[in-house]
Amino acid sequence: MDQADFVHMVRMSEHASAENSRAYRRSVAAFAALGYAWVLGCMALAVGILLWVVPQLLQGRFRFAMLWALLGAGGLLWVSLRALWVRFDEPQGVEITALDAPDLFEALARIRRKIKGPPIHKVTLTDEFNASIQQLPRFGLLGGAVNHLSIGLPLLMALDRPRFLAVLAHEYGHLRGDHGRFAAWIYRTRLSWMRLNHSLADDEGPVAAATQLFMRWYFPRFSAKTFALARQDEYEADRIAGKLLGRDVTAAALAEIEIRGAWLQAEFWGSHWCAAAGNPLPVGPYRSMRRALAKAPEAAFANDALRQALKRLSNLDDTHPGLRDRIEALDATPTLPDWSRGNALALLGPDAKRWVAHFDKQWCRDNASEWKQHHAWLGRVRARAEALGASTAQSSAADLVELARLKRHLDPHADVRALYELALQRSPEYPAALRGLVPCLADDDREGKLQLLHRLWETGSSDRYWAARTALAELETPRLGLDHDAAAFKQWRKRLERAQESEERAWEELSGTSFFSQIVRHDLSSFELAELQSELARCAPLARCWLVRKNLREYPQRRAYLVFVELPGMDDESRYHLCRALERNLSLPGPALVLWAGESPTLQQIERSAFEPIYTR
Repeated sequence: MDQADFVHMVRMSEHASAENSRAYRRSVAAFAALGYAWVLGCMALAVGILLWVVPQLLQGRFRFAMLWALLGAGGLLWVSLRALWVRFDEPQGVEITALDAPDLFEALARIRRKIKGPPIHKVTLTDEFNASIQQLPRFGLLGGAVNHLSIGLPLLMALDRPRFLAVLAHEYGHLRGDHGRFAAWIYRTRLSWMRLNHSLADDEGPVAAATQLFMRWYFPRFSAKTFALARQDEYEADRIAGKLLGRDVTAAALAEIEIRGAWLQAEFWGSHWCAAAGNPLPVGPYRSMRRALAKAPEAAFANDALRQALKRLSNLDDTHPGLRDRIEALDATPTLPDWSRGNALALLGPDAKRWVAHFDKQWCRDNASEWKQHHAWLGRVRARAEALGASTAQSSAADLVELARLKRHLDPHADVRALYELALQRSPEYPAALRGLVPCLADDDREGKLQLLHRLWETGSSDRYWAARTALAELETPRLGLDHDAAAFKQWRKRLERAQESEERAWEELSGTSFFSQIVRHDLSSFELAELQSELARCAPLARCWLVRKNLREYPQRRAYLVFVELPGMDDESRYHLCRALERNLSLPGPALVLWAGESPTLQQIERSAFEPIYTR
C-alpha cells in the first residue's frame, strides 16, 4: 500500500467517523474480525490437513505429496499459533507499590472511580520525560489485557501536582468506559498485528510468503482504518483530563510539557555531557535536572519553543494531534503558561530523593562506556582549541568561529563574544560569525540583536530561516523598558514566511527525491567526523551508520545530509522516533534526514550506494 492510498484511507475513515461514529466503529470491528477470521481459518485448515494426512500415514498409505502436505500444515499451524499468542515485553523501569507511594496510588484510585476505569496492574517509574498507560495483550490476539502505568521521574520534577494529575487523568482516560474498552481492544489488536508483522519479516518458505502477502495487504489497511479512532481517543482523553482537573490546568500542562521537553533536549543534556570534560567517571544527571527544572525556562527560548510546537500540524506520523489542535479542542487559548510552582515528587512519598539517587546510579552504569569515550573526545577538543587559540592573531574568520564552538563544547557558558567580534573584523559579513554573536549579546540589547539578524538575512545565506525565527522570538519576548515594535514584527513575519517556503522546498528535495540521487561522499573534516562518531556511540540501539551529503538545488551552498542507520531488534515505531531524535540532536553542520534500514531503503541498497559506514559498533 503506497503512501497516497494510506492517506486516502485515513481521510475516508475520518469522514466516516465524523458522519456516523457508531457505523464507523462497527466497520472497524468488522475489519478487525477479518484478521481474526484469517488466523482462525488458517488454523482450521492446518488442523484439517493434519487430521486427514496423519491417519493415512499411520495406515501405511505413504505418498510423497502427503509429506509436503504435512510440512505445509505444520508450518501453517505454527504461524497461526504465533499470531494468536504474540509475546510482549513489559515496560522497562522500577516497579513501585502503594507502600512506596501512597499519595500516588490514592490519586490513581480517585481518578479510576471518576472515570470508571479498570485497575492498574503495575506502576513503573522510569527515567523518561513522559507518562503512559499501556494495555498489553495477555494472550496476544486471544484476549486479556494487563494495564501498565509508566511514570517518568523527569516529568514529576517538571510539573506541579495539579498538572501532573492532569497527565495521569489523560492516560487513564484511554481506558474509560465502553468506548475506552473498545479503543483499547483495537489498540491491543493493532499492537499484536504490528509485532506479528515484524516477527514474520525474516521468515522464509512458501507458508511464510503467503502469510507475509496477507500481512502486507491487511496491516496497513487496518492501521489506516483505525487511525481516526486512535486520534479521537487522544482528544477524548484530553477532555476527560480537562473535566477532572480543569481545562486551563490541562492546557497549561500540555504547553509546559512541550516547552520543558524541548529545553531538556536542546539545553540540558548537551550541558550535562559537557561535564565529561573534567570528570573521567560519569556523573548522574537527575539531581542537577531537578534543580534546573525548578527554574523557569529563558523567556526567548520558551516563546520560540511554543511557537514551533503550535506550528506543527496534526499529521499521519503520529496518532497524537498537534499541540494547537489539542489545546483548542479544550476551548483554551494556546499561550505561554505560568510555570509550575513546585513539583509533583511528593506523590512518591517521603523517599523521593532515594529515587533520584537510584536513577543517577543506574544512568552512570548504563553510560559508563559512552562517558569514557566522550571524556576522551573532549580531551581532543581541548587540544584542538588550544592549538587554534595559540594563533588567533593570524586566524581566519572560520578558525575563530570554530574556536568559539569548541570552547562552548567544553563549557556551554563560556564567554566567546570577543571571538565572534574578531571574526567579523576579519570578514564583516561572515554568516557563522553573525549567527554566533547574536546569543552572546545581553538580553536587553534588542536593537543589537536585530541589527545582526538583519545583516545575516542580507547575506542571502541558508541561515535566513533561523534569522527570522530568532528575530520573531526576540520581538515576542517582553523586555522591561522595551515597547512592542509592530513594524519590525510585521517585517520579520513576512521574512519568515518567505524563508519557510524556501525551507520546505529544500526539505522536499532532501526527503522527497530518490534517497540516492544527488549524493556524494560526506564532506566532514576528521574532527567533525570524530565529533559525530562520539555522539553515535551514545546511541545504544545503533549497530552501523552511513553518512552522505545531498546536493540541494534550493541551497547549493548548504551542507545537507542523509544519515542511514541500522537498528536491529527494534520495532518500526521505535525506530521512527529514534531517527527523529537523531535528526534533532546530531552535531552536523547542516540539516539531516535520518533513515533506518528497512523496506525502503533496504540494507542492501544502503550498502551498495551509501559508500562505507562511518560508524560500526
